[in-house]
Amino acid sequence: MTHSQPSTATHPLRTLPADLDPQRLPQHVAVIMDGNGRWARQRHLPRVMGHQQGVETLKELLRCCRDWGIPHLTCYAFSTENWGRPGLEVEFLLTLFERVLRQELQELIREQVRIEFVGQLQALPQSLQTQISEAVALTRHHQRVWLTVATNYGGRQEIVRACQALAQQVQRGELAPEDIDETRFAQQLYTSSSPDPDLLIRTSGEMRLSNFLLWQIAYAELYVTETLWPDFDRASFHQALVAFQQRQRRFGRL
Repeated sequence: MTHSQPSTATHPLRTLPADLDPQRLPQHVAVIMDGNGRWARQRHLPRVMGHQQGVETLKELLRCCRDWGIPHLTCYAFSTENWGRPGLEVEFLLTLFERVLRQELQELIREQVRIEFVGQLQALPQSLQTQISEAVALTRHHQRVWLTVATNYGGRQEIVRACQALAQQVQRGELAPEDIDETRFAQQLYTSSSPDPDLLIRTSGEMRLSNFLLWQIAYAELYVTETLWPDFDRASFHQALVAFQQRQRRFGRL
């Protein structure tokens, strides 16, 4: 399947660290942003303060992608399982999403960032859905960086949804079962407009995927760091990219 790629030709990589090869950068970085609660607990702060600091970290990572010529960034903001957290924390997170979107929208527009949201968005509060729709509409033609925010997202749910869509096409006589292949399947995923991630970063040292992009990361390079998400800065991202460029990506071949 052919994917559109945001252009970076007019944005020289002036700030790219000298030890990184601009020809071997990942085109798509996905991030499991873990450790906000632990970061706050270590500082004897409320958990919500960790989430607030985590937003600042995401903004800095987005700037890195802009400055270093990485056109796609996907972050795991809220999973379908996160509804099981304490009600006050869930309410704070959803309110935080809405407030950040409202406050940062003009900056996203100035920086030519395209933002989209993937997941079961219809389950979110209506005010947040409205804010999401506005941000997506106002940035849909931007080409500098494409930020995808996985919100109320679950990888298994996404795969089941894709299967249901294909089954309905077969039921209507629009598609023969034998014509279903990886390309047709991928076209039914939330992420059908984006290339698959080249690099998946998980912070806070947890060695699991947590139901994130299960189809899309089939051949992504995995990078796990003990650094808690609020502490994941440019130097941390630089280290992850150095590790990525040291890998030999065979895609199942010799």
